[in-house]
Amino acid sequence: MNGYDEKSHYDDEPAPGNFVRAFDAFPKAKPQYVTRTSGGGKWTVAMIIVSAILIWSELARWWQGSEDHTFSVEKGVGHNMQINLDVVVRMACKDLHVNVQDAAGDRILAASRLQEDPTAWSHWVDSKGIHKLGHDGQGRADTGAGWHDEGFGEAHVHDIVAMGRKTARWAKTPRLSRGVRADSCRIYGSLDLNRVQGDFHITARGHGYMEIGADHLDHNAFNFSHVVSELSFGPYYPSLVNPLDRTINTASAHFHKFQYFMSVVPTIYTVAGGSARTKTIFTNQYAVTEQSKEVSERMVPGLFFKYDIEPILLAVEERRDGVLTFLVKVVNVLSGVLVAGHWGFTLSEWLREAMGRRRSSGRSEGVIGAKHGYDD
Repeated sequence: MNGYDEKSHYDDEPAPGNFVRAFDAFPKAKPQYVTRTSGGGKWTVAMIIVSAILIWSELARWWQGSEDHTFSVEKGVGHNMQINLDVVVRMACKDLHVNVQDAAGDRILAASRLQEDPTAWSHWVDSKGIHKLGHDGQGRADTGAGWHDEGFGEAHVHDIVAMGRKTARWAKTPRLSRGVRADSCRIYGSLDLNRVQGDFHITARGHGYMEIGADHLDHNAFNFSHVVSELSFGPYYPSLVNPLDRTINTASAHFHKFQYFMSVVPTIYTVAGGSARTKTIFTNQYAVTEQSKEVSERMVPGLFFKYDIEPILLAVEERRDGVLTFLVKVVNVLSGVLVAGHWGFTLSEWLREAMGRRRSSGRSEGVIGAKHGYDD
């Protein structure tokens, strides 16, 4: 009757004998029973935009990974430590003495192991990135290099490890132009020192240590203004930024003493999921405080880098979830958006219908006064 086909109606029921079909948890509707509305389209577009934003955020978080910082007492017995130095002092190379005095009582003539090149002060002061050393509220050196608590600038562990695998080479000293006089000395290279507290200092010839046959340098030739291009401990990684790298300090008088107090912390950077050779670097970080002042002629002027080795080991490991875990998180994000969107659409439709019924009930019904007549 009226086009009703009883047989087609029964086709909607599960077929006899199809046991699995009876447990179908995903109800379906025929296309003629589905109504598309503008409200549903708006909610769909909103869900697509929210899903794209959340998936992009999840992808960025997965790509960046997470960093775990672990402190522990350093195990084993350390004997040697490498120090890397690249300093320009505004004095002639023949007028400078470079020495290391450590807590073991050893004195190392560093000048014989480092390379000294005559250079011009203007080649370094006018270079891009050179800036004067500043201080923060706690008196620590602030070089403006973008340092944070994790060290080595804003780079992530995988960037640090990747940069650490690059070939370490010292930059060449700029050539002096014809007619330009060398008024400074570049001291650079690496030294193997005892792994104990020590003092690396650069002083004037004839001042500091008593040396046989050493001439006494005229005081008017003193000028310990300097540029620190590199100062690091451990293997030389030129791409890693340290607190004193690319800083400048100028002397206001001939007798000026610059002192840097450094606390060196052994550090291991590891990227999980790779071999120890390609995914791990061993280096050292350090915190530094600086004190510079004009001294009397009875004291020794110069540059003094005092370092102390902390008995702790910092291990920084970067972890990243596997692809399968990332895909599971993406599915969870999409599921949450779909559920939230469904509830939002249902609630908005209910509110729209409720408001529509309220407006229709508030309107007058029939002829004016007709309802009053029925009430009688």
